[in-house]
Amino acid sequence: MNTEPLLEVSALDKDYSQGSTTNSVLKGINLKVDDGEFVAIVGFSGAGKTTLISLLAGLETPSAGGVIFKGKEISGPSPERGVVFQSYSLLPWLSVEGNVALSVNAVCTNLSKKERQQQIDKYIELVGLSHAKSRKPAELSGGMRQRVSVARALAMQPQVLLMDEPLSALDALSRARLQDEFAEISQKEKSTIVLVTNDVDEAILLADRVITLTPAPSATLGREFKVDIPRPRDRTNLNNDPTFIALRSEITRYLLSLKESAEIETSGRQLPNVIPITQNKVSTLPKTVSAEINAPQSDRYLEYSNTSKTYPTPEGPLTVVDGFDLQLHKGEFVSLIGHSGCGKSTVLSMTAGLNPISDGSIIVDGLHVKNAGPDRAVVFQAPSLMPWLTAYQNVALGVEKVYPKASKAERRDIIEFYLERVGLSDAMNRSARDLSNGMQQRVGIARAFALSPKLLLLDEPFGMLDSLTRWELQDVLMDVWAKTKVTTVCVTHDVDEAILLADRVVMMSNGPNARVGNIMKVDLPRPRSRDALLSHPDYYAYREELLDFLEAYEGGANPDQSLLDSIAAKRKHRLKSNSSEYPLEESTVVVGQQ
Repeated sequence: MNTEPLLEVSALDKDYSQGSTTNSVLKGINLKVDDGEFVAIVGFSGAGKTTLISLLAGLETPSAGGVIFKGKEISGPSPERGVVFQSYSLLPWLSVEGNVALSVNAVCTNLSKKERQQQIDKYIELVGLSHAKSRKPAELSGGMRQRVSVARALAMQPQVLLMDEPLSALDALSRARLQDEFAEISQKEKSTIVLVTNDVDEAILLADRVITLTPAPSATLGREFKVDIPRPRDRTNLNNDPTFIALRSEITRYLLSLKESAEIETSGRQLPNVIPITQNKVSTLPKTVSAEINAPQSDRYLEYSNTSKTYPTPEGPLTVVDGFDLQLHKGEFVSLIGHSGCGKSTVLSMTAGLNPISDGSIIVDGLHVKNAGPDRAVVFQAPSLMPWLTAYQNVALGVEKVYPKASKAERRDIIEFYLERVGLSDAMNRSARDLSNGMQQRVGIARAFALSPKLLLLDEPFGMLDSLTRWELQDVLMDVWAKTKVTTVCVTHDVDEAILLADRVVMMSNGPNARVGNIMKVDLPRPRSRDALLSHPDYYAYREELLDFLEAYEGGANPDQSLLDSIAAKRKHRLKSNSSEYPLEESTVVVGQQ
């Protein structure tokens, strides 16, 4: 019996030289992958994950060591090693069928024309695109374009499929669907797969082994974890699987230990006692709501009342958000979650005053939202910095507007206080274009808090970052929020992020005509850390409800109230069963419109 691995990496190093400087990216990589095995490599941003895939594919040459495939050292790319990158790299003038055929016709020259066509059709069908085979890439969603890339790679029938974060640019629903397809393909085709990902859940769902890649520079492979969970694996059922829960905790804690967040160095600087212009009230309420709003109502610091947004289209009016009702207490943190296209960002942009309200109202601290203003600070998915300005200058732009009567020294203290709090003490004088994505997002967070806003609005603020950088910035956000207690609404598609940050999670129904579908109060103690939540017996009960809710609305479904009630009841029962071990205040769930 042949026990040799199909793919073997031995003492592999990769360096890049620039002038007299040599940068070590990968150091001492050793890896063996057996025929038919699915291996997931989880690593940090900038650690060399893409470089490793390129070396395995023969697209890069190692500085030392080598890659052995079927007993021979590779010297370049080969169709026996198919590659799927994060970017789709499709030819825009060719159809789905044309893009797949291009590779098959180039590689499978030993097959007849009829056999090649059968192979093309087989793999287009395998990824669920038979109905779209004549469409061009511009007519496809991001998830569909990535399916074409997968079909193209598989249709060449490689012995090893190498995937470099193929799903990281997709929304949560598209990502989940493609994960399921990858799992099915790996079993049907018995393919050998090496997947690079930054998503621990994705790695456990798909792989036989999960191997960690240590941080840069000179990254190397760290601990390896065997996934002893029977296939097929269902992501919702895994939430109740003690093996999954234990393995997920073990991998996450190991990754956190590899790259603990740097201690934030502060100078002990105190915020000056200056009043921002946002604290001066000027009533702009319409008469119809003025009387009601002026009444005592502690639970209505932020109120959405029958809030709707309609856009004109050639086919007639399209109502994206319809009758959105919600009230927030002062100092509350609410996460807004739902499938792509459900109107989460529309609600946020209307709250910011960047998108006019079609019907109903949004009221912040007794004032009707009509236009944008510094009392509502927004952090978008992209940092939106002035690239030619320094981190300090980007924050100063807002501070100078909000504190016009403060002295120069007082404004400097405000700017430096928040830049220090987000860990940029040593980088505040670097230009924005020289900062990493994670550092730029830190500047955006500092700028938002420095405005002393009445309301902080976060629109997928960490969506463009890898998981590990996202974890670090979530900790930064929680730390600064704990000091300010600013009322916050955070749009996210990340279930774990929603629970970690929020006092309540508001789940939206599908669009169009989206509204509040369910509201879940998160009774987990603060301050929260990812490590503590992984140990908390109630954490997976909250997680299960959000996953069940998203599944109920999957594919544009419109579940009835009884199903939503049963989802909430299941979570309450699970919390109750845990209460003797870890007693907490009884949780309150509001289902449907509030």
